[in-house]
Amino acid sequence: MQLILVTGLSGSGKSIALKQLEDLGYYCIDNLPGKYVVPVTKHLHSVRREHLAVSLDARSDVSLSELSRDLEDLVASGVHLRILCLTASTDALVQRYSETRRQHPLSQADSDSPETLVEAIERERKLLEPIMDDAHIIDTTGMLPNTLKHWVRSFVNAKKGAILLTFESFGFKKGLPIASDLVFDVRCLPNPYWVEELRPLNGKDQPVIDFLSKEPLVRSMFEDIRGFVEKWLPHYEAQNQHYLTVSIGCTGGQHRSVYICEQLGKYFSERCEGVITRHRTLDAAK
Repeated sequence: MQLILVTGLSGSGKSIALKQLEDLGYYCIDNLPGKYVVPVTKHLHSVRREHLAVSLDARSDVSLSELSRDLEDLVASGVHLRILCLTASTDALVQRYSETRRQHPLSQADSDSPETLVEAIERERKLLEPIMDDAHIIDTTGMLPNTLKHWVRSFVNAKKGAILLTFESFGFKKGLPIASDLVFDVRCLPNPYWVEELRPLNGKDQPVIDFLSKEPLVRSMFEDIRGFVEKWLPHYEAQNQHYLTVSIGCTGGQHRSVYICEQLGKYFSERCEGVITRHRTLDAAK
């Protein structure tokens, strides 16, 4: 079983790290009281949850040094434990609290002796010292959220996730699909609708395919869209985007957009994992 404890200074990015671990398939628990870490881990292990991430902070009901002793039993039982500790400079944390206008959790904890923000940050730093020697430390000072997500992926040796690429045809007269990330308009192409015998057919029928495949403009449009998607797809993947929907639109969503969508789906299915082809107008008619 893989157990990752996510701890660190408040405001250093623990929530971002935990959400990234959740996206990677970890069962995540935020701010679990320290005394429950061992029993919860044993229970999840018994029901075959093999990847667990738990967020802890300095307000835990047991000290981090006490928790370290309890975790030794888990390690002895075969649990692979790793500790991820996020930190940042005091100046960076003060700026983040100023921007979000939130109160530091340790300032809330002891109303009898109020502390300034800087004092609360420094006290939390001292509380985390017992666990720092065994932790993998990431300093998030000046770090963008996507960069932190990249470091978290590296920390767990995560494989690069395949993006789910969807090609969807639609008719402009019925409006744009809400989930569209990229939209291409193919209404400038020759329209089979004006050929009487092709009018009742759609872009998946062979007579329509034969008609459109002979048109140089259709081929040129396909190549341009294919090249655009092929060029920029790795950059969407690099930003940890899990879904990319490419919408192809013509007037009625029956002929041209369906044909282009089908051709794109076939091309990318041979080169990528996770490719879906959808036809909004045709599917609605079923």
